[in-house]
Amino acid sequence: MALRRMLGYSDGELMRSDAKPCSRLMRHTAGICSVGGALGFWTLCRLYYGPRITVPRTLRWAACGAISMSTTTALLVRLFSPECEPQNIAAYDQKR
Repeated sequence: MALRRMLGYSDGELMRSDAKPCSRLMRHTAGICSVGGALGFWTLCRLYYGPRITVPRTLRWAACGAISMSTTTALLVRLFSPECEPQNIAAYDQKR
């Protein structure tokens, strides 16, 4: 699914054997960005609603921010990371 090969960024070589697997890289990146997305959308909610802010509204905005940022970054990692190229996924699966 990686777009690196189609865009000409990939030379088709295998990663080092101690490189992080694609699934772990996606999970870590999505976890970090979900916290940032929640904080960012919470800030936007505070700016947008001002004194009319309520706790359920804040939590809803934070949850939407966390979900949208985590899925977006996981997709971008999957598409553009060299660890997620098909030959590297196959090499990691054979190593286990």
